[in-house]
Amino acid sequence: MFIIPLVQINMWKGIEEEKIKQLIERIPEVFVEMDIPREAVEVIVHEIPKTHWGIGGVQHSEKFKDR
Repeated sequence: MFIIPLVQINMWKGIEEEKIKQLIERIPEVFVEMDIPREAVEVIVHEIPKTHWGIGGVQHSEKFKDR
């Protein structure tokens, strides 16, 4: 059986491109350790504005103003 993992990461918009690149490069390592080929692992990074993400009825843009 051939497994094709798809990893989706939701993050705040504005993360440095280099950090996103590192995620895409390093996430497959977990699957490689499970004998799944690196080439089979897909990674999608969704960048979401803090105004479009909330917890407990509070937008992240308000809750995390300083970040």
